[in-house]
Order: sequence, then structure tokens, then C-alpha cells
Amino acid sequence: MEHIYLDNAATTPMDPAVIETMTQAMRTVFGNASSVHFFGRQARKVLDDSRHLIAQSINATQDDQIVFTSGGTESDNTAIIETALARQSQGKHLISTAIEHEAILKPLKYLEGLGFEVTYLPVDQQGLISLADLKEALRPDTTLVSIMMGNNEVGSHQPIHEIGQIVAASNAWFHTDAVQAYGLLDIDVQADQIDLLSTSAHKLNGPKFLGFLYRSNRVKIPSLIKGGDQELKRRAGTENIPAIAGFAKAVSLLDSKTKAAKQAKYAELQQQLLRGLKTNGVDFAVNGGQSPDKLQHVLNLWFKGCQSVPLLTNLDLHGIAASAGSACTAGSVEPSHVLTAMYGATSPRLQESLRFSFGSQNTAKDITYLVDVLTKITQKLKRS
Repeated sequence: MEHIYLDNAATTPMDPAVIETMTQAMRTVFGNASSVHFFGRQARKVLDDSRHLIAQSINATQDDQIVFTSGGTESDNTAIIETALARQSQGKHLISTAIEHEAILKPLKYLEGLGFEVTYLPVDQQGLISLADLKEALRPDTTLVSIMMGNNEVGSHQPIHEIGQIVAASNAWFHTDAVQAYGLLDIDVQADQIDLLSTSAHKLNGPKFLGFLYRSNRVKIPSLIKGGDQELKRRAGTENIPAIAGFAKAVSLLDSKTKAAKQAKYAELQQQLLRGLKTNGVDFAVNGGQSPDKLQHVLNLWFKGCQSVPLLTNLDLHGIAASAGSACTAGSVEPSHVLTAMYGATSPRLQESLRFSFGSQNTAKDITYLVDVLTKITQKLKRS
């Protein structure tokens, strides 16, 4: 049976060049980067070179603004919790959105339990916030605004540049979760006036359990992880040198031209899927917008009258991997909080939608097969 992976927003397969880079590092670079002898210096060079390349990828002004972490979740938690605690003497009001990843929402709930106040900005049916709402929500005691760059369930791309300008005129710091966007969109932390930015390597064909947190020079927060003085005292724990080398390799493969080509390819796969479903008479609608600047690798579809779980089960039986939302909430009986925010708690979309997310390995042939299988499955589910 043919197996097709269409869940790249959950994780991506490692690029062969990344695997080769990591394998070579595991064979030859085993020293602790904090050690002063030859083996430590050897590891330190890999660490420093990787940090430099990654800093350049987002136009950071200094290499030491990049702090390696265990991934997007730790980066998000550090940015949210440590900023709130470090700045609480200046205010205890935070702003975010209703469609953030759980790695943002759960730290915010934790802080609410400590007496912080959080404003959750609503979104429209395109999955976008209103800049007017943001301006209205900002207060003198607002210390942090955290708004994701690109949504992992519907692909909406927030107006980050405009948000950065608005927040820069306030007392708050601006954090963005760029886990889905990094590797697909060009990011300039200076032009967009971003203070904190989170990423995860496994979303761009790199290794799992690794990411980074960008921190601008004005951000002074302690490490969430307590221990040694690694990462210039910004994140305790011995650095995973082979994985960091692999992360840097993955980033080196994604220049502006390559990212634009990926977006164009995924947009065409989206259109092929939509055309095929329409031609075959499948009753569906797109969740979210179709703007050219969205994250084109994410397509969320409402299959009217067909429950998500049977759809997923039948797709899996035909060798197709997709999802009903974020992989981090897989197995949850709760409806998607993203679709709830966009369409309301009573919308049938909440129980009848699937997310397809494309990757570099996907082809037009994959989509042709997907259209054929979806047509048969939806027809069967409608009859039953």
C-alpha cells in the first residue's frame, strides 16, 4: 500500500543533508562546548558557527541573541513566563490571541493563576486579529504582547510588521511564536521590531527536541531552566552539538529563493486539491483565508456532514496521514480552539474538519491519490 505523509505541520522528515551533518558531528565532535581543552574548543566552534548562521537568518544584530533551547515549547514558555515575572513591577497585564498554540496558552493560564491579567484578542474568519483591537487592548501596565506569526491549524499569517510598530510605541515587549513560519517566510527581527521569537528545528526538516529563542538586547530575563552557565548564562544544560549542527544545516538550505519556491509549490498543491474536490462534487469549504501571504503548507478543510475521526481513520487505512488539528492536542476530545475562535462553539466545522499540511516530499501524484480517496470516503460516510 502506498503511504503518503500530509501532516508536515506536526513534524517534518529530516533532510538527508541534515542527517549526514549530524552523523558526522556525532562521530567526530563529542566534547562539551564548555570545556577549555581541544575537544571542548572543537565543539564550541560548531556551536558558535551554527549560532552565527542562525542569527543571520533572522537578521539578528548579534550572535548571542540566539539562545538554543529544547524546542518551541521551551522557547515559548521562557518568553511568556520569565518576561511576566521579570517585569511584574511594571505591570501585570499581558496580551495574546485566542488561536495561539498551547505552548503559549497554558503558560498564560498559569500566570493568570498568579494574579496576572490576560487579554485574548479575537480573530475573524480568516484567522486574523484586528490591529484596532490590539491598540485598544494596550495599557500602561501591559508588559508583553505575544502573537504568533503563522497559525499551525489554518495557516493564517498575522501582520507582524504592523504589530511590531504598534507594540514598539508602548511599554510592552513583543514576542512571536514563529515555529510554523520559520523556514517558509523571510523574517527580519529588526525591521519588525520583534523582541522575542520562538522556533523549533523539526518543523523545517531538522532534528526534534531543539529550537532557539531570539532575545533582543533590551530583553533581560533569567533562564527558565536552572543549572549551569551554558548559552552565556541564558539557558542551563549541556548543548546538543550534533543536533545544533543539524539545525544550522537545515537553515542553510533555506534561502529566500528556496522559501519562496516552497510556498509556491505548496500553493499549487493546495489548488490542485481544491480543484479536484470541486470537480468530483465533494461538499467542502476552506477554513480560514486563501491569501497569497498565508502559510501555504497548511490547508484546513470542512467536509460537510462527515465527522473528523471517521475521515482520519479511513484516510489512514488508505495510507494517508493527515490530522484534525494540532498534533500537540491529538487524542483530545475537545474541539479545536482555533476553529472555535474563528467560527463559534456551535459550528459544525469543529467536528467535521481536517488539516492537510504539505512538505518538500509531496508531489502532484500524492494529491491526485488524495482526491480520489477523499471522494470515495466522503461519499461512503454520507451514505452511512
